[in-house]
Amino acid sequence: MAEASDRRVRITLQYDGSGFHGWQVQPGVRTVQQELEAALARLTQRELRVAAAGRTDTGVHARGQVVSVDVPARWEPAELERALNAVLPGDVWIASVEAAPGDFHARFSATWRAYEYRVGTVADAFGPFHRRTCWPLRDALDRSLLDRCAERLVGEHSFRAFAKAGQEERGDRCEVYRAAWSDWSAVGLVFGIRANRFLHHMVRYLVGTMVDVGRGRRPFDDMDALLRNEPEVTTSPPAPPEGLFLTAVGYDDAVGGTRGGTQDE
Repeated sequence: MAEASDRRVRITLQYDGSGFHGWQVQPGVRTVQQELEAALARLTQRELRVAAAGRTDTGVHARGQVVSVDVPARWEPAELERALNAVLPGDVWIASVEAAPGDFHARFSATWRAYEYRVGTVADAFGPFHRRTCWPLRDALDRSLLDRCAERLVGEHSFRAFAKAGQEERGDRCEVYRAAWSDWSAVGLVFGIRANRFLHHMVRYLVGTMVDVGRGRRPFDDMDALLRNEPEVTTSPPAPPEGLFLTAVGYDDAVGGTRGGTQDE
């Protein structure tokens, strides 16, 4: 529980999701939230609960997860950053700790979120240095078709077809500000997307479907049909979690700038 003398901070962290059962605390399994809260408790001698900008699933990584938490005022942000990195395990790293206004909330103050998804298209993608952080494929992909699929996503659409079942009560419309494929070094391709919100598993269903279009396994017109929620058209299976990264969360200047993490993936 926050005390009157506490200060609110914004923590930006990175993690390799390979060894975690996702972000959110769950009984009997290792999660990122559990590790972070245990580190905070060790340093502050208090049980602190963090609020996260995103709840990543098992195997999903982050380069820009953002959390908000109230800590004892004696902890200056720079000191807390150094101390957390000294006690956290090696697959979690604190990129920054910054003072935040009292009304800042990592999830509810966010105005946009961004993800990247890596697809390996060469043999090296199956090697030990890439296979835990990408979807390694043996099939060639038609880049022009992938680009056309991504262009269709920009704007406000219903993404009901690309969401895991059971999300209807939260609404299914999202505004996508950017969606594009680009080269990923010499290993393959990366899909980047930024939007005001995401539905559960949305990015993975999008990538799984676009990759099947790029493989020639389904027609390009299916993308438009899915965005129209045509009942006879269904998505491809979701891309595996290993290739997904939560990369950034945006905030208005009033709540501390635009650096950064997301709620639903």
